[in-house]
Amino acid sequence: MVWLMATATGLIVANLYYAQPLIGPISQATGLHPGAAGLIVTLTQLGYCLGMIFIVPLGDLVENRRLIVTALAGTACALAVAAFSTSAVLFLAAMFCIGMGSVAAQVIVPFASHLARPETRGQTVGTVVSGLMLGIMLARPVAGLVADALDWHAIFVLSALVMAGLALLLKRRLPQRDPAQAGAAQHTYPALLASLWYLLKTTPILRRRAAYQFCMFGAFSLFWTTVPLILASPAFGLSQSGIALFALAGVAGALASPVAGRRADQGKSRSTTAIALVAAVLSLAVPLLVHGGRMFELGLLVVAAIVLDGAVSASLVTGQRALYALSADVRSRLNGLYMAIFFMGGALGSSAGGWMYAHHGWQGVLMTGLLFPAAGMLVFATERVRPAG
Repeated sequence: MVWLMATATGLIVANLYYAQPLIGPISQATGLHPGAAGLIVTLTQLGYCLGMIFIVPLGDLVENRRLIVTALAGTACALAVAAFSTSAVLFLAAMFCIGMGSVAAQVIVPFASHLARPETRGQTVGTVVSGLMLGIMLARPVAGLVADALDWHAIFVLSALVMAGLALLLKRRLPQRDPAQAGAAQHTYPALLASLWYLLKTTPILRRRAAYQFCMFGAFSLFWTTVPLILASPAFGLSQSGIALFALAGVAGALASPVAGRRADQGKSRSTTAIALVAAVLSLAVPLLVHGGRMFELGLLVVAAIVLDGAVSASLVTGQRALYALSADVRSRLNGLYMAIFFMGGALGSSAGGWMYAHHGWQGVLMTGLLFPAAGMLVFATERVRPAG
């Protein structure tokens, strides 16, 4: 069941990233103006953030399996629309809906926490989150390779079929979890949404862990938005296939998730967070300060990608383990807030990375990237020796 959930979260969250390396051909096919091509990514992320605020909290109110299957069915329909769109407006609307429906992944993660025993909750969440991080990391190279072999339509057709099949599989395999039967507090939907601000205001561990992850995912998104540009530049001269292989190497960082989960179960959340923040700083500082030949610097970037991905994965799991140790009847809302702030950091990192690369080059990107985990370390310095989470 844990591996099924891990695979499902990876397949679902990958939908957010398939279009990113294909913006050029998609814009040409749909008649989208080059100056507005960034809307493809922006609207997908906006749909995902809004889904985490308005859909994920429903996990504390309605039967979880039905919520997941319904969201997946909607995602499959939106993917099919995107695959056959010839209009820019229709394609952008489909991408927004894909983002909203893909929050099914963030209903599955706290669902897995509910099913886990308290003493292994961190390890279980870590395994599921490793699937989610693999989906984030693999989506871009997979989309590029499929588009090279077929065309850009193919990845959306394939994903639509996968989402439809996954909806049927999860409907058969997932157990039912009704918050009412589980003893969770009952709310109306408006009251549920109104409670989000109260939870953010009254849950210090949520604010702290969200701040860490805002910084970590900001650095992650900045790096992965800009590293394909430097790899394709004359400095390295990699082809699209070479860049895809580079991205695949970075996937090894996802292996940090279950390790971090086990450490969190052992009460080592604070030291795991410190290691993750320091690793993120080093992953950006070393390529900035150490230089050599072309192959040496390429190898250095591969190591930096693996270390950064591992640091982000470890920090994410440690934070979720801390939040899921709180009251069971608010887990979906806590996760929705946590992940919404998480992706806000990613959006800031992506936009900052693109601007810095255009105006100050790769060195400017790395210097800006360092600011994100450095800010996280400043927040960490204010944490008490025995924190709540």
